[in-house]
Amino acid sequence: MATVMTSVSSPPKPTPPRGYLAVIRTIDKFTEWTGHLFVLFIIPLVLANVFEVFARYFLRSPTVWALDVTTMSYAALFMLGSALALLKGAHVRTDMLWDGFSDRTKGMIDSLAFILFFLPTMAVLFYISIDDFLYSISIDERSSSGAWTPILWPLRGVIPLTAFMLSLQGISELMKSLWAWRTGEFLTRHEKIEV
Repeated sequence: MATVMTSVSSPPKPTPPRGYLAVIRTIDKFTEWTGHLFVLFIIPLVLANVFEVFARYFLRSPTVWALDVTTMSYAALFMLGSALALLKGAHVRTDMLWDGFSDRTKGMIDSLAFILFFLPTMAVLFYISIDDFLYSISIDERSSSGAWTPILWPLRGVIPLTAFMLSLQGISELMKSLWAWRTGEFLTRHEKIEV
């Protein structure tokens, strides 16, 4: 009497369509590239601070421009780096609750959060800030924090650019979350970043 051997194998894991992955990879690479480009705002931030300290304490002649350069470069660095932080998973999350959820549940929560809260908020922020940016250009808005009074429209322009960059990365994260919700597996894993 012959015995029949049946192999017990798990069904093959579903793989996302090539176009789906291409969209995610393109957005992620763009965010990574621009995030590293925006890090260059650290240069005027550091140089302005170093020069101000030198001028104030050694030359006894403080500058009128260092405060504005420091404030604007730090604001730009912080805002424009937020899309890279989203890509890297560095935004705030309650780990003690989150770690107990399955990948499918995490995908569902993230998908709903991106659809219901994140992307609509970024759309409103973009709409409001682009209007403020254009108005700032039209009135030649200037800083009132000191005697230098530099133009403010470049900093005002950072806000809609940030909303756009976050929306773009949000679409990538939404696609990853939808896949996890559907299949129970994330396409990418975020590294644990603790600050």
